[in-house]
Amino acid sequence: LCLSRPAGSSYQPAIEALESHPEKWFYNVSKLGGAKYGSVPWLTPDTLPYSIRVLFESSVRNCDGFLVKETDAMNILDWKTKQNHVEVPFCPARVVLQDFTGIPAMVDFAAMREAVRNAGGDPVKVNPACPTDLTVDHSLQIDFSKCAIQNAPNPGGGEPKPLARLSPLKALPRKPPPCRGHSGCRGSCGAGEAARSSGPFSAQIENTPILCPFHLQPVPEPETVLKNQEMEFGRNRERLQFFKWSSKVFENISIIPPETGTAHQVNLEYLSRVVFDVKDFLHPDSVVGTDSHTTMVNGLGILGWGVGGIETEAVMLGMPLTLTLPEVVGCELTGTVSPFATSIDIVLSITKHLRQADVAGKFVEFFGSGVSQLSVADRTTIANMCPEYGAILSFFPVDNVTLKHLKYAGFDKAKLEVTEAYLKAVKLFRNDESSSREPEYSQVVQVSLSSTIPYVSGPKRSQDRVAVSNMKSDFQACLNEKSGVKGFQIAAEKQNDIVPVQYEGNEYKLSHGCVVIAAVISCTNNCNPSVMLAAGLLAKKAVEAGLMVKPYIRTSLSPGSGMVTHYLSSSGVLPYLSKLGFEVVGYGCSTCVGNTAPLPEAIRNAIKQGDIIACGVLSGTKNFEGRLCDCVRANYLASPPLVVAYAIAGTVRIDFDTEPLGTGCNGKSIYLRDIWPTRQELHTMEEECVISSMFKELKEKMEKGNKRWNLLEAPESTLFPWDLKSTYIRCPSFFDRLAKEAAPPQAVENAHVLLFLGDSVTTDHISPAGSIARSSAAAKYLTSKGLTPREFNSYGARRGNDAVMTRGTFANIKLLNKFIGKPAPKTIHFPSGQMLDVFEAAELYQKESIPVIILAGKKYGLGSSRDWAAKGPFLLGVKAVLAESYEKVHRSQLVGIGIAPLQFCPGENPSTLGLTGREQFSILFPPELSPRMTLDVKTSTGKVFSVIALFENSMEITLYKNGGSLNFVARRFL
Repeated sequence: LCLSRPAGSSYQPAIEALESHPEKWFYNVSKLGGAKYGSVPWLTPDTLPYSIRVLFESSVRNCDGFLVKETDAMNILDWKTKQNHVEVPFCPARVVLQDFTGIPAMVDFAAMREAVRNAGGDPVKVNPACPTDLTVDHSLQIDFSKCAIQNAPNPGGGEPKPLARLSPLKALPRKPPPCRGHSGCRGSCGAGEAARSSGPFSAQIENTPILCPFHLQPVPEPETVLKNQEMEFGRNRERLQFFKWSSKVFENISIIPPETGTAHQVNLEYLSRVVFDVKDFLHPDSVVGTDSHTTMVNGLGILGWGVGGIETEAVMLGMPLTLTLPEVVGCELTGTVSPFATSIDIVLSITKHLRQADVAGKFVEFFGSGVSQLSVADRTTIANMCPEYGAILSFFPVDNVTLKHLKYAGFDKAKLEVTEAYLKAVKLFRNDESSSREPEYSQVVQVSLSSTIPYVSGPKRSQDRVAVSNMKSDFQACLNEKSGVKGFQIAAEKQNDIVPVQYEGNEYKLSHGCVVIAAVISCTNNCNPSVMLAAGLLAKKAVEAGLMVKPYIRTSLSPGSGMVTHYLSSSGVLPYLSKLGFEVVGYGCSTCVGNTAPLPEAIRNAIKQGDIIACGVLSGTKNFEGRLCDCVRANYLASPPLVVAYAIAGTVRIDFDTEPLGTGCNGKSIYLRDIWPTRQELHTMEEECVISSMFKELKEKMEKGNKRWNLLEAPESTLFPWDLKSTYIRCPSFFDRLAKEAAPPQAVENAHVLLFLGDSVTTDHISPAGSIARSSAAAKYLTSKGLTPREFNSYGARRGNDAVMTRGTFANIKLLNKFIGKPAPKTIHFPSGQMLDVFEAAELYQKESIPVIILAGKKYGLGSSRDWAAKGPFLLGVKAVLAESYEKVHRSQLVGIGIAPLQFCPGENPSTLGLTGREQFSILFPPELSPRMTLDVKTSTGKVFSVIALFENSMEITLYKNGGSLNFVARRFL
């Protein structure tokens, strides 16, 4: 019994056996409260939001009197009166990393081991204390699409390798033969067609082959997947070897090998437990991750959200995550879903409502009669978008729909029984009966599912929703509007310009609104079979009607895991998607993070020559201007079937109700309504194709790994043998000044302004992402190391090299620095008066021992959580950021790395204070800091004004005094 009980908690008396399974033990938090545990009166469990109940259970189970105190548990219990007023710790059950942010985290661990050794500590003790899973497949670049290598330069620059230089691919064995139709699928699974059309490069993916779901016989995937995977493994071999070393020497970490899936997909399909069972001790599953899509698991009733790599590393080392006890917004779903609305339409509708309700920094929890109408796939899609409307998370409590999904996902009967019994015992199971009492919420937002109609979002921001029925007129309005968040300011006489272009021997005509990129990508939709199957079924009907996609449009299908390809194949729609150009290009983030293949040169030239507002349409979550391609200025987020529809139409200037997509093979006009799949068709296909065997097979393949990964050699030494010549893995300088005792905060004296920025500066503007431009500071560095543009790879792949990432910080072509007056990754070095790359100016300031700061407007750090959005400025020498307001996660990242987040006082900003940014600034930090204290700032012109130091609690002050969380944690090993 003692071995089954966790040691150290102050609430040991609350441990009891599960009634239906007495061999299982748990903290029965529903019985805590009253005078025995303090003066806080017991709150009826049925009134506390489910997400807060998870926080409460975690605080009880991890209460040690130091990192988590009894008062913390009581504050959470008294949520109704303490929300927004107290800070509480949270110890998640696990951590999920993807390789983009996982590699800098593991490089930091390796560097910490070395720093601890140099300071006299034992490096072997430096290990993750919290179970950590790292998925190696987030950096896919699309080198191949439509079964052909791209003729234009690749995203990294240089000329593409000729096909003959590719490594040989393993041919698919003849036995067992591909499935060629059978009574179970009535010849509709597409396996036979896939086998006949896959060509001479047919090959078997060793870890996730497409299998006929009835006969479990291998079906060859398109050659494109294997070509891209082969190149990925080749270009990233060095960092893969580092991951392999990490898996050998660090305890409590699991590496999910390449070619398996993206972090959020694997987290949902494979890693999620719902209820943890550790040596017969039960507790809720919960997770934090470095991927903004971590919230996807909220749809399974798992509390989880994305945080920065800096905070994640601290959690990995056993520190709790600290957050302000949040408000919980109840989102009541009512009504019945329209048969023409997809889960993406529901997502965008909810996004609009919650943005208007101002849920930033709050929990959102769903309830109401409409919840039971949504499948787990619908819920995970909705939860996945919560970072876009600013909420910390969007939580769907476990209910009967969840249990039914878990049964299909491979949970055996005994595990399901324990899961259900435990969740009901601790009141974490939602009863969907109308008579059940709903929790009390900070506020309630009502959303009628009946009113949901198809929408897209764009052309520049995800919050700008456009009804599909209004798309044509809205785009016309965007052409007329002044340049800004929506407008392009095209003169009226040029709005109907047509630019002819020759491509592959045929002439095409480009005009404003023409679609040149159409991507069904891995970010959001793969967790929901219905929307992916809708795209496939629409493609099937389109091909059968005689419709096609113009060949110059960059089409791609980048699933999050092999399971998606599996059910697209078994449903028989994959060959039709391929026929339209939507061929599987690989498993990983691609178009979403700016890794799309470049447009054909003739198309690029035509767009630039005619100043055409070309469009990209993608089924992702991010459409910031210039993210997909610098010449594609309008980008729309849409559901997968609409991506296919707009690709067929070739333009966004179309009214689907009155204008045909094209002309069918019989000469008849084909409208979208003619080929749009019904909900009944999708429901039937989903039942037949998305079956439990898919989850089972996928899990087995992930656990086995793949041949290339299994044969990869890596060192086994306690300390990583750094290669000084490496351009991928480099020991960072975060621990250069590590000492046993932290120095007091130093004043910032006579600092120059490195950048003077406006409102809504996103982490995309700050953090390096996508391809490395040939003229950038990072490119100059790599060239000096003997690399050609073809070998640059992407910033994501080089996140383990702080020299590359620092040079890529603020290198976004859309960065608008007020010193320059136009979008460019440039700034002014004031001592010399030179206009330089941001890195070059920062490097000069550091050589001159001059500190630098950043001036910014409202919502600094908006967008996805990115650790290098804090690490990069820190290594550039930034000591403080002065902004009107911050995105919550980014503010905490700045504290976590050791940069002071300072906020102008209400009603003040650089303009009202008369600041030009050319002054020098001095900021004095007193020896004893306190949360949100006021500091004085003095300028070289004699002006003095006050700012608020945005340290939210004593823990953040401790972290800042220690030079950030990394150094704070490292000192614990000395």
